[in-house]
Order: sequence, then structure tokens, then C-alpha cells
Amino acid sequence: GDPNVLVGFDSSSDAAVYKLGDDVALVLTVDFFPPIVDDPFDYGAIAAANAISDIYAMGARPITALNIAGFPRDLSLDILGQILAGGAAKAAEAGVAIVGGHSVNDNEPKYGLAVTGIVRPDAFVSNAGARPGDKLVLTKAIGTGVITTAGKEQTADPGVLAGAIESMKVLNRAASEAMLSVGVNAATDITGFGLVGHLRSMATASRVSARVYRSAVPVLPGTLELLEAGIAPGGTHRNVSSVGAHVRWHKSLGQQDRLLMCDAQTSGGLLIAVPGPKADALVSALKRMKTPRADIVGEITLGEPGTIDVVP
Repeated sequence: GDPNVLVGFDSSSDAAVYKLGDDVALVLTVDFFPPIVDDPFDYGAIAAANAISDIYAMGARPITALNIAGFPRDLSLDILGQILAGGAAKAAEAGVAIVGGHSVNDNEPKYGLAVTGIVRPDAFVSNAGARPGDKLVLTKAIGTGVITTAGKEQTADPGVLAGAIESMKVLNRAASEAMLSVGVNAATDITGFGLVGHLRSMATASRVSARVYRSAVPVLPGTLELLEAGIAPGGTHRNVSSVGAHVRWHKSLGQQDRLLMCDAQTSGGLLIAVPGPKADALVSALKRMKTPRADIVGEITLGEPGTIDVVP
């Protein structure tokens, strides 16, 4: 392979890293998806925050983006305009220049960004550096998959849905800056594979195991009630199945706990593996930077690589 590809397709990392010279590497990622909320502007903003998040997870600075859109011919172009405006507003907040894009006719609207960031080749944070003894710190509450599914089914309390939307619109910029100021071993952002799925990717890439404390994981208000009512997206059910052989669930944890810990997130927080002695400093830095959450939710352990223990 190309020696300049520092992080490529094979590590199930958040973004690719391509070295341009001794001082700078490009960080490249793309993400797009169908609407998860009704408001077009919010949808655009969430899709943009979600796409840019992969750059922040690598400890890099996003600089440019290209719009990617699919849109049906029979819907008002005004709606597409609002989606793009939401994306543009969020990109501007991140200091990202949207420099172009492409749209196609598509029966189901889809929107997202291809984002380019920059980082020093010797300074990016990958998902492969976690070490036994590291603490795991999470910067947003989970539950957006469950809540947005309820929103589509019109069974979500408006306040609960608004809380999830607020969380999804928050950039992971402050979390990334806090992480870089303290110095950490690994990070990833929590998106479609859920907390346990993304932690499993980190553990596999780092050749370590991990333990998560269910009671320590921050959960968006309303999520548990919706799970009890039987609401969870298909992706979340698939996540529970796919991690099956690699996760040991404590016997006191039921199916709702499993669904919660595997809930497919959109624009979730960063999950950061920080050396134990620095954990308090990271939590303090995150709180100072006002990230939505700054919770120690588990630890990296020395065991069968890629296995996760979920305990109460």
C-alpha cells in the first residue's frame, strides 16, 4: 500500500489519515443519511455535526466539506434549501468552509458531508491506542436512536425529542479540544454501532478488552420509558445481535439494557480512553469546555482482545 496512508480502510477507524509532509496530514471522512427529525434545518445541522464528528474524534481540525444530497423531484426545493442551510450553519460554527457538493434525484431525501481536516502526522488520536488501566470517558448521553424512532412514530414527548435534537446538534469540537489539552491514548465517536459496538472496535484495534458500567452511562431523558414501551430502531436490534459473541452481559442486565447499550446513535459523543492518572484532569477539562456530559463509564482491561464486559 501507499506509505503515506497512515490510517486506511482496514482499521474500522473514524476517518482516514493521509500524510502530505512531515508537518501535515489530511484527515478524510464522509457520512450521510435520511432524515431522522421532521425539521429540515435541524436535520441538516445534525447531519453536518455527525459528519464533522469523525474529524474531531481523530483530534484533527476540520477545514473544508462537500455537500452530498439526494432529493426527490416532487418535494419543494425550499425544503432542500433549509436542509443545506442547517448544514451550512453547523459547518460555519465548526469553522468549516463548504466548498462544493453534489445532489442526485432520490425518492428518499439524504444529506451529509464529505469532510477534510488537518492534523500533525505524529499527533492524531486513533481508536487503536487504548491501554489496560485507561479510563473510558463519554461526552454525550446516549438514546438518540430510540428517541428519534419514537419521533418518527409520533410517540415521543416533544420535550424528550427536543432534548435529543439539542444533543445531536452539539459539535464534538470542545470534547476534541479538551482531549488534546490533556493527552489521551485513543478515541472514537459513538454513532451507528452504539456505545458497545464502537467500544468493541476500539478494543479490537487496540488489542485489549474493556469493561463498561451500565449505571455510569449517561442516558437522555425519556429513553428508558420508550425502551420499556418496546421502541427501538432496527439498527439497535441488529447491533445487539452483531456484538453477541464478544460481549459478556452481567446476569442482572435485561434486554432493555442491551438495547440501550447498543442503541444506534446519530451524532453521539466522543468515547475517550485516557490514562488512569489523567482521568480526573480530562473530566475537569470537559466540564470547563461545557461538553454535554463528562462521565467515566468504564475502563480498558487486559483480556481477550475485542471482548467487552457490561456490568451493572
